[in-house]
Amino acid sequence: MSAQAITMLVISMLLLWGGLGLTILNLVRHPEALEEGSDQDSAQQGA
Repeated sequence: MSAQAITMLVISMLLLWGGLGLTILNLVRHPEALEEGSDQDSAQQGA
């Protein structure tokens, strides 16, 4: 492989894994709220 191909490979890997890491970090900091019609809400209201 040429140096240019290896450079592009490394940049692509950093973009993909970096995006995954940022997505996970964002979900940990700001978890998605449950939908109003979920089973847990219905079970809590009925009890």
